[in-house]
Amino acid sequence: MMLVCYALAVLCILYCVGVILTKAAGTKFFLIWLVMAVILGLVGYGFGKGIFWQWPFGVRAFLGTVVCCGLVFFFFVESLILSRSDSKGEDGLAYIIVLGAQMKENGPSIALARRLDCAAAYLEKNPDSLCIVSGGQGSNEPVSEALGMYEYLVKKGILPERIIMEDQSYSTRQNLMNSRALVPPSVVKVGIVTNNFHVYRSVQLAKSQGFPEAVGMGSGSGYYFLPNNLLREFFGVMKDWMFGNMELM
Repeated sequence: MMLVCYALAVLCILYCVGVILTKAAGTKFFLIWLVMAVILGLVGYGFGKGIFWQWPFGVRAFLGTVVCCGLVFFFFVESLILSRSDSKGEDGLAYIIVLGAQMKENGPSIALARRLDCAAAYLEKNPDSLCIVSGGQGSNEPVSEALGMYEYLVKKGILPERIIMEDQSYSTRQNLMNSRALVPPSVVKVGIVTNNFHVYRSVQLAKSQGFPEAVGMGSGSGYYFLPNNLLREFFGVMKDWMFGNMELM
């Protein structure tokens, strides 16, 4: 067990360093892999020194049960996230909503560009559909995400009159809540365009914000960043679920 913990700690460190070297991370969440490496290292040290075996059996049994239940719940939530990752939406939707992600000085981040490419392909195939681009301007962004997305889609050949900007939101829930105000009340089915790992939470949030028939439209996110994105998304789901913003099922 000691060697397993040490090996996992090393893998966490290597993965974190790899993310840093790509210079493509939009947030500092990847630092959690260093935190996990430290925890695994300490656990490995504890096993190596036999510290845990000195604890009363009841304490060990309780901690073991908590850890096992936590892992089961974690993988359950991850299975829900992955279950929607290949969603492709459906043709003929009146509106699609593209959720914002980081804008950089040279344009959309990789994650956002993939969402926009997915939206552009859909809009070309469905000429009667309108598109809402949703996202405010963060402290580290040169323009609002909505404006950056608008300009990107126009360059892709999408007519400006088909694009509606919503630039006041700073979270996925706000994206959907503010977008709801821009869509006629009679429209309850829209396409939610986002990266594959983000589809499940986005659709669940959309249902709680007045789009009960929302469908996901997942774009790629890159295999290397998938572990980091899936771990981050777990915490996102937990936050929105515990605050009553969405239902798990």
